[in-house]
Amino acid sequence: MSLSLITAGSILICPDLRLRQPPSYLTISSSLSSFILPSSNHRKITLPVKVTARGDMETAAETISGGVPNNTMKLLFVEMGVGYDQHGQDVTSAAMKACKNAISSNSIPAFRRGSIPGVSFGEMKLQIKLGVPRSLHHQLDLDKIKSIFPYGEIVNVEVVDGGLICSSGVLVEEMGDKNEDCYIVNVAVYVGY
Repeated sequence: MSLSLITAGSILICPDLRLRQPPSYLTISSSLSSFILPSSNHRKITLPVKVTARGDMETAAETISGGVPNNTMKLLFVEMGVGYDQHGQDVTSAAMKACKNAISSNSIPAFRRGSIPGVSFGEMKLQIKLGVPRSLHHQLDLDKIKSIFPYGEIVNVEVVDGGLICSSGVLVEEMGDKNEDCYIVNVAVYVGY
């Protein structure tokens, strides 16, 4: 039996059991190092658990997965977007649209105006995390995706399982369709220095 526990504030998430709050039969010790599961003999399972508390305004320089953002930059904010390719089955096009969506409704005057003491415009760094269906990872053209960003040094591009392949409901040969598949890509763009 496998069970994953993730603490998020006062909410316990158990993905394998699809629980949002701990049920009455699941007990967590104050040290968060053990819990009891229902079974014929109520076995106690002890696991090491790392808990990190942060203040409201603090940000971490790394994530648990070791992905974006990493400790090569100081994180200022995160832009998120979604992109679709409804016809033509081009996952790179969907990823480029996601990146455009993430950055198109934001302005970053702080870098150009010197609002961050000791940081110049040339020190802006970007990290990109793309959620793409696993079967399409190999079709991505990362150079085309990077070309969406007009400025800032791209220090990392991470592609993870995500996004969606669904039906567009129609095959339109005139638009290059090979089938009815629609590709959807999600992105998080981390901006810092």
